[in-house]
Amino acid sequence: MNAIVFYRIANWMYNHKIPILPLIVKYFIFLIFNSVVPPSTYIGKKSKFAYGGIGVVIHSQTTIGDKVIIGQNVTIGRQLSPNGVPVIGDNVYISAGARILGDIKIGSNVIIGANSVVINDVPSNSIVAGVPAKVIKKVDKDIYELLENIY
Repeated sequence: MNAIVFYRIANWMYNHKIPILPLIVKYFIFLIFNSVVPPSTYIGKKSKFAYGGIGVVIHSQTTIGDKVIIGQNVTIGRQLSPNGVPVIGDNVYISAGARILGDIKIGSNVIIGANSVVINDVPSNSIVAGVPAKVIKKVDKDIYELLENIY
C-alpha cells in the first residue's frame, strides 16, 4: 500500500470537480500514512513515494515532475512568505528527511541528500546536500544509473 495510489485517486476526482471525496481521501492518507498530500498538488507520471510515503508533507500548489522518488519524512512547501512554492523537475531523487522550501526550482536529473534543507534553486544534473543545501557534485548520466536498483 502506498500513499501515491490514494493521491492519484483524489487528484483524478479533484480534476473532475467531484466535491468532498478528494478531501476525504486526503484525510485518509493523513490517517494511514501520517502524510499530507493534497489532491490539488501535481505529481507527474511514474513518480512514487519510498516506504509508502510515511511522513511526507507537500504544499497544495507544488508541481512535481515525472519519475521523482520522494523519501520518507520529506517536506516540500513554502517558507514564511505566502508567495511561491517549489517546482521540481523530472528524474529527481529526494532522500529521507529533506526539506525543500520556498519559491525555488529544482532542475531535472538531481539527487537531494538526506536531511538536506534546500532553499535555493538547484541546477539540473547535480547532487546537493547539507544545511543549507549546496551542489556537491555534477553528474553526466541519469541519476538512476548512479542509484543502483532504486527505480
